[in-house]
Amino acid sequence: MIKTRFAPSPTGYLHIGGLRTALYNYLFAKNQNGKFALRIEDTDRSRYVENADKELVKAIKSFRLNFDDGPIYQSKRLKTYKKYADQLVSEGKAYYCFCSKERLDEARKNQEKNKQVPKYDRHCLALSKEEIEEKLKNKENYVIRLKLPDNTDIIFNDLVYGEIKINTHDIDDQVLIKSDGFPTYHLAVVIDDHEMNISHIIRGDEWLPSTPKHVILYQMLGWEIPKFVHLPLLLNPDRSKLSKRQGDVAAEDFIKKGYLPEALINYIAFLGWNPKTEKEIYSMDELIKDFSIENINKAGAIFDISKLNWINAEYIRNIVTNKKENKNDYKYIIDFAKNILDKSDRIEDIVKIFSGRLNNLLDLKELSSFIFDISDYHTNMLIFKKSDKNATIKGLKLSLKYLEQMEESRWDENNLNDVLNTIISDNNLTPGDVFWPIRVALSGLEKSPSPAEILYVLGKIESLARLNIALNKLTS
Repeated sequence: MIKTRFAPSPTGYLHIGGLRTALYNYLFAKNQNGKFALRIEDTDRSRYVENADKELVKAIKSFRLNFDDGPIYQSKRLKTYKKYADQLVSEGKAYYCFCSKERLDEARKNQEKNKQVPKYDRHCLALSKEEIEEKLKNKENYVIRLKLPDNTDIIFNDLVYGEIKINTHDIDDQVLIKSDGFPTYHLAVVIDDHEMNISHIIRGDEWLPSTPKHVILYQMLGWEIPKFVHLPLLLNPDRSKLSKRQGDVAAEDFIKKGYLPEALINYIAFLGWNPKTEKEIYSMDELIKDFSIENINKAGAIFDISKLNWINAEYIRNIVTNKKENKNDYKYIIDFAKNILDKSDRIEDIVKIFSGRLNNLLDLKELSSFIFDISDYHTNMLIFKKSDKNATIKGLKLSLKYLEQMEESRWDENNLNDVLNTIISDNNLTPGDVFWPIRVALSGLEKSPSPAEILYVLGKIESLARLNIALNKLTS
């Protein structure tokens, strides 16, 4: 049985890199008809953020990465970790260390001064059994360290980076149990992955240097070693590591800005993975079908906001255009719009006319602002560059005359567009004499949706009022 896991620490938001890790674990498990588990790695109490675990679970579910097992909390498994640590001590594969922070700092300084590899000097390994028992009896603070074999090559195969070899001479006798009784990441992750039957460990490549420590633990405990898959870094456009200093990196921030969960998933899937096709818009089912570890890249992936904007815009247009086939996603868009446009009872009409112009749903607030409160504009804006003042006045007067005569029951986009085209054709006018000044009069902008769309959304009374203001600007 293929089984993967996503194991975040509850130290804050869900990082975009974390979302990608969760996604790849989910896609691979489902592609292989396996299981996907969620584990909360909350043993570092100094970095724990209140309720961050609940927010992480909520965020993961919001992206429809439904887990089969979990969430499993490491903080509830302390006895299990201690049991295995004690086993390693009893087998001579780990030992108690009573060194103070001051002694460790001094030893490290001396090593650096002598240009030695900075690692624990095994001072406490020389303690006799009686000395250890005395210190334990006196309740002196201690940690449990792994006793690495001397001058031994640790070799493992990563499914992205290939064979990796490192000698124990270059690795520290890592701490397994901290002085507060909690396990270190290294011990807990190995025990949990073994007991959860994880077959593939898919995680960011920042964990690659730690993997030899995990491999040796598997070997010392006599357990089968899972397959490792380390994912390339996510990079800013300047090729620095993706970080909050250069913009948003929390998945939740993108959702708040109006990026659709499905669009974000679609985009993130391509940050380090290539399906070897020209296709760029993928549903979750299509991602599951095509995903493979073999097509994960070694090179870091650049987070390109313009590409995300394009994908998100495609999703918005498709959902609004085909709202009957996308009822749930369409409702999501409408609900988002209601939250940011609380002044209007014509949300669906507003979403419709602006849907083809949105990079994200939050853009809707700025783009549609003129509907609620039109800004003052210069009179010259009303005159199209290929028209003149007289033709513009004529176009506005005729538009007012025809539109005032229209019954409100016929006030829809098609009929309004027909009326404007009739004004042009029957009066020897050009679109620049009619469409342009109406667009500016209604929006106060040079770029906006079509006149018929704005007329419809504003309604007859407000539309005529704005057209009269424009005419007065030209004739006063």
